[in-house]
Amino acid sequence: MHIIARIKSDFKEKFGIPRQSGLVPQLTSRIVFERAYRNADALRGIEGFSHLWLIWEFSEAKRDTWSPTVRPPRLGGNTRMGVFATRSPFRPNPIGLSCVELVRVEWDAPDGPAIIVGGADLMDGTPIYDIKPYLPYVDSHPEARGGFGSERAGYGLEVVFPEALAAQIPENKIEGLRGVLAGDPRPSYQEDPQRVYGVSFAGKNVTFTVSDGVLTVTGVKDEEP
Repeated sequence: MHIIARIKSDFKEKFGIPRQSGLVPQLTSRIVFERAYRNADALRGIEGFSHLWLIWEFSEAKRDTWSPTVRPPRLGGNTRMGVFATRSPFRPNPIGLSCVELVRVEWDAPDGPAIIVGGADLMDGTPIYDIKPYLPYVDSHPEARGGFGSERAGYGLEVVFPEALAAQIPENKIEGLRGVLAGDPRPSYQEDPQRVYGVSFAGKNVTFTVSDGVLTVTGVKDEEP
């Protein structure tokens, strides 16, 4: 297995990353190929597809051992499920699979060709092993059952973002951040209205509290280099 590319995203840490791809379509990321794979011919025809599959590595979740059961955060962190019935990063092989929107290809970029995608759920620098086109006629199954993963489908928080704080976020990033916060970055088992959380996003440290289904942003600061 060879790393063909790495993704550049607004997430320098795991906390805050959407739990699934596509949940926050406003998020944009950039896929930059390793030098050996920077060949425009390898992307010939890719612009005919609206979505792509990314096969990547949970590079921050490597372990020497594995467990047949894990505790999905969306089930409160106390209920165990079989690892192969979940999308937990803690797997025998730390492989991730994400469906993303193809926004555009930067053919003439200095480090190009590079791919801009929407809705990715990858931390900055994540290694990518392969890219494949999404084929609606075989990949889409609207009648599919979602198992226990559907129990919190549609869940979200109301986000209160004071204008003075929102103004400190780049205009082209603010809607993506709102989507991240609305998705509730906290572990499902944490319900402390006094606790202040912090998420690293686009070079900013954004702090917030959550109470009665409302997330309130309390601060925005530049991160230290």
